[in-house]
Amino acid sequence: MGNILKAIVAFVPSHECQKHLLEDLEEMPVDKTVDLSGRQLRRLPLHICSFRQLVKLYLSDNHLNHLPPELEQLQNLQILALDFNNFKVLPLVVCTLKQLCILYLGNNKLCSLPLELRLLQNLKTLWIESNCLQCLPEVVCELSLLKTLHAGSNALRTLPAELRCLQELRTIWLSGNLLSEFPPVLLDMPFLEVIDVDCNSIRFFPSLAHLPGLKLVIYDHNPCRNAPKVAKGVHRVGRWSEETPEPRKRSGAVIEITLDEKPSPPPATKPEPE
Repeated sequence: MGNILKAIVAFVPSHECQKHLLEDLEEMPVDKTVDLSGRQLRRLPLHICSFRQLVKLYLSDNHLNHLPPELEQLQNLQILALDFNNFKVLPLVVCTLKQLCILYLGNNKLCSLPLELRLLQNLKTLWIESNCLQCLPEVVCELSLLKTLHAGSNALRTLPAELRCLQELRTIWLSGNLLSEFPPVLLDMPFLEVIDVDCNSIRFFPSLAHLPGLKLVIYDHNPCRNAPKVAKGVHRVGRWSEETPEPRKRSGAVIEITLDEKPSPPPATKPEPE
C-alpha cells in the first residue's frame, strides 16, 4: 500500500505531497548524502538543489526522465546515481557537475551520450550498462582519469580505437553485448586488470599473455573454440579455464603456465570514490 501511495502522490506537484515522498527531508544531512532511491519520483524536488555541500545523491529506481537546471548548484557532488530510471538522453546539467567521480547511468534508455560529457574530467567510474547503445560513444575515450567502465548488456559490436587513450582504465565490463570478435583495441591496453566479455558471440580468442597488468578475464558463454592464453597467475572464468594452457616456447625453452583456482566474478556493488 505504501508504494501505491507513493506512486499516486508522485504525480502531484504540490509541496505537501512532495514532502510526504521525502519524509520531511528539508535540511542537508550531516553526512552530505541524500538517498531518494525507490521513491517513485517523476521529478527531482528543487529544494534538494539548495544543498550546495552535497557530496552523494542517489536517485536510482525512480521514474525520472529529466533533471532541473538548478542541479548545477551542486558543484561539490562526487557521486550521482541515475540508474533504473527513464532517461532517453542524459540531461546536459549532469555535465556541469565537474567534481563527479562516479556516475551511474545503467538501466535507462540511452542511445548515445552527449559530447559535453568530456567536461567531467574527474570521472573515475562510469556505469552505462543495460541501455540501448549500439556503439560505445567516443566521448567516453576523452575521460582521461576513467578507471572502471561498465558497458554490459547493450548492443555493442566493436570498440573504438580511441579507447587505448584511457591509460588509467583498469576494469572494463562488456558482458551481454554483440561482440563477434575480441575487441582488438584491448590488446593494446597493457594496463588493464579485468576484462569481462561474458555472453557475447566471440568464436576465437587471441593470446592475452602479453598484458602484464591482467589479473582476471571472464569469457564464459561465448561460442569460442579456444580459451585465451594468459600469463601465470591470471584468473580465467570460462570454458577450459581450469585446464593448463599449452606450453609456450620462448627462446627455445618450454615454459609451463599454471593457473590458480577459478574465482567468482567480483560483485556488482556500487563503489565509493577513492
